[in-house]
Amino acid sequence: MIHGSATRHSEALGDHVAILLSLHNGERWLNSQLDSFLAQTHTHWTLYWRDDDSTDSSRAIMLSFAAHRGNGRCVEIDDTCVSLGVRESYALLVDASPSDSMIAFSDQDDVWHPQKLEWALAKLRMVPDGTPGLYCARQWLTDADLNVIGESARLRHQPDFASGLTQNLATGHTVLLNRDAARLLRGFPPPEGVLHDWWAYLVVLGAGGAFLFDQCCVSHYRQHSRNAVGAQRSFFKRGVNALRRGPQTFMRSFYACVDTLLSRPATLAPTAQTLLEDIERAETRRERLSLLRRYPELHRQNRMETAVFRIWYLAGLST
Repeated sequence: MIHGSATRHSEALGDHVAILLSLHNGERWLNSQLDSFLAQTHTHWTLYWRDDDSTDSSRAIMLSFAAHRGNGRCVEIDDTCVSLGVRESYALLVDASPSDSMIAFSDQDDVWHPQKLEWALAKLRMVPDGTPGLYCARQWLTDADLNVIGESARLRHQPDFASGLTQNLATGHTVLLNRDAARLLRGFPPPEGVLHDWWAYLVVLGAGGAFLFDQCCVSHYRQHSRNAVGAQRSFFKRGVNALRRGPQTFMRSFYACVDTLLSRPATLAPTAQTLLEDIERAETRRERLSLLRRYPELHRQNRMETAVFRIWYLAGLST
């Protein structure tokens, strides 16, 4: 059920942004994030939100915000507060967003730079009409109290669809999708084990869309014990962490993405469809080795992580 209303602002309707926010026990930092929405220099936005079974005052804070500081800017989606989990909660929010709006993902514990939406829109306006576009950016990494401890990693290699299958480079709360990209995602939820940001990244790249990475930091990304994912600046440490987690979880997600993307062939560019079909057909270790030789672009942002992925892939771990 949808509650609330959205006001129209002076900007053109084509620049309307639907900010999507799923809450779960975020009372400690939620107001700081909401304040950063209000501080945006691009003011033509509406916040679509739902509470995912919080046991703290998160929903009460949001209802107060909607009634006062954010009056006319907030729409609650599904007031049942049933626990869906991050993946399903954001899929529900995506489907509830207006068909003529761009989509910005947000988290409950970060703080946006005032020009975040303005900068993202400026980049996306360069994408031709009819082409899906995804903007994302770097972040200032902070501790729980917003003290900056560094910056997220720079983009080393411009990604393509193949490399997107091995690694997500679109940090969720920095993502802005143009209308064409948003339309691709509605009614097309991510498979089990895959979050909304990686899925948006894959769907857009798979469709032959534009990927726009901003090397500037656009948000303060809190690192704390309750991060759903979190960030790691060191490529070496990321590789070590991947080894510690083991291959099964990642490879299940990898093959789930392949299968789910192939279920919608009409959304895929021919080259993407061919790659996915080749992956699906490569059943033996020899066939998988041959595929890696034919598609060297199946790599991650550094050599160690690429080596780990290729070892896991050659091992044929998918269940």
